[in-house]
Amino acid sequence: MPLPLSQQPVAEPVVAAPAEPVSAAAPVASSAAAAPASGGALVEARFDADYLQNPAPVYPPLSRRMGEEGKVILRAYVLPSGRPESVELRQSSGSARLDEAALAAVRKWRFVPARRGSEAVAAWVLIPITFRLES
Repeated sequence: MPLPLSQQPVAEPVVAAPAEPVSAAAPVASSAAAAPASGGALVEARFDADYLQNPAPVYPPLSRRMGEEGKVILRAYVLPSGRPESVELRQSSGSARLDEAALAAVRKWRFVPARRGSEAVAAWVLIPITFRLES
């Protein structure tokens, strides 16, 4: 029997508000991994733009039944096209099922690529994803 909406589990990316200080959980681009300097400051890659419509990871049914929750931090290398070339687990949630669900979802995401001046460049970005069961 399906759960009422108020009891449905949610898995959603956690996005830091632009006014907050940058922390390890905020999207971060590594200037060392970006294309060679061609003038202009590096503007980091983004995954939180509404128009990208990146779906939240699917909450694994077994994890839901077992009450597993946690925060996963992924690291993605975003190409100038906005596609992730590689996605790595930076910090585990403590559950392999939740980690794999986050990795599978982010591999399909689109990103706003990092920019140096007006040119799109490849760069790394950190992506925090929180799995939380609503009660």
